[in-house]
Amino acid sequence: MILGRLQGKNRTLALTVGVVIVMTSLSFAAVPFYNWFCRVTGYGGTPQVAAVAPDKILDQTIRIRFDATVEPGMPWVFKPVVRTMDLRIGETGLAYYEAYNPTDRVVAGTASFNVFPGTTGAYFTKMACFCFTQQVLQPGETVQMPVTFFVDPAIVDDPDGKFVREITLSYTFYETPLPEEQAALEPSSAVDAAAVN
Repeated sequence: MILGRLQGKNRTLALTVGVVIVMTSLSFAAVPFYNWFCRVTGYGGTPQVAAVAPDKILDQTIRIRFDATVEPGMPWVFKPVVRTMDLRIGETGLAYYEAYNPTDRVVAGTASFNVFPGTTGAYFTKMACFCFTQQVLQPGETVQMPVTFFVDPAIVDDPDGKFVREITLSYTFYETPLPEEQAALEPSSAVDAAAVN
């Protein structure tokens, strides 16, 4: 073993460099692991994703509040179409958010999301969402973007979740680089394309 052959300061230096390399490697692995952990457990208010709604719908209702923000520098105007919705636990809900690009350029954005209180992330489940893909708005374009969701009936069996009467679904839009085909367009071509549509 190489470390066994090193003496004194060289051995200490080799150990220090080794610790730095291991810690740096772990820090890079921590982000994807944390994202995976949040998606699986709902930790930190990360909603779940499902292909189908539950079979059981309870008589108990819960209020869903919708929130929308944009990061500093993102030029879009972004808001929920309705601010609140009451639905039965297990029932599928459909809500819309509206985005408007007031600029004279094509702007792409991606939404990050979470729910509050954070303990409800394991039970708030999306079936379809605009946040799953990048959105591209032409100059002056307004779009309404849907999100389909339900609150899992298992929430009533959770010691903390059974007392929740309201969940806030929050989105923040961030500007992202344009897709290659959009970025390749000349600015005048993009405006002309928007006028045709």
